[in-house]
Amino acid sequence: MRTARIPLNSTNARRRGVTRALVAASSRCLFIALILALLCASAFGFDLAPEPTRTTSRPGDLWLFLPLGYLLSVAVETPVLLVGLSKHLSFRQRLFAGLWLTACTYPVVVLVLPVLFSTLPRSTYLLAAETFAPAAECLLFWLAFRERAGADTGERIRNFAVIVLANLLSFGAGELLNATRWFGLF
Repeated sequence: MRTARIPLNSTNARRRGVTRALVAASSRCLFIALILALLCASAFGFDLAPEPTRTTSRPGDLWLFLPLGYLLSVAVETPVLLVGLSKHLSFRQRLFAGLWLTACTYPVVVLVLPVLFSTLPRSTYLLAAETFAPAAECLLFWLAFRERAGADTGERIRNFAVIVLANLLSFGAGELLNATRWFGLF
């Protein structure tokens, strides 16, 4: 008995190809975010021992910082997503992505990871947080908008790159505020 072969140009073959390309693009984005986080950590000396007068953030302080930090992150990331994400998405969908993606990842970055990494150098926390946020947001974006954000693999990669860029800009804004001791908790 012979089995039927599916032609290479079938929908299944295209789906497998897109899935492979998506996994490759996601791993590249994650790798780039990891390298950038390491470069920032070493370039700005984030792994230096904290000043003796500075204490570790208490969970109560983290909860106070959560709404302020969320608003700052949304203010930085949403305009980037509105301009950079695929035009296959409506303005409302891009706006929703700007608010929702940060709402999903920001509590983990601000409330969970600082407690988990409280005994380790700050660079370890930054590496984990700034790798987790864009990777999780790319995955959430893909799960929510995979049918609407364009079928083209290049466009998906561009969307992921825009999400990573928005997170890097938000990270930079947070670091500026932390350097000026405006609300430096970490």
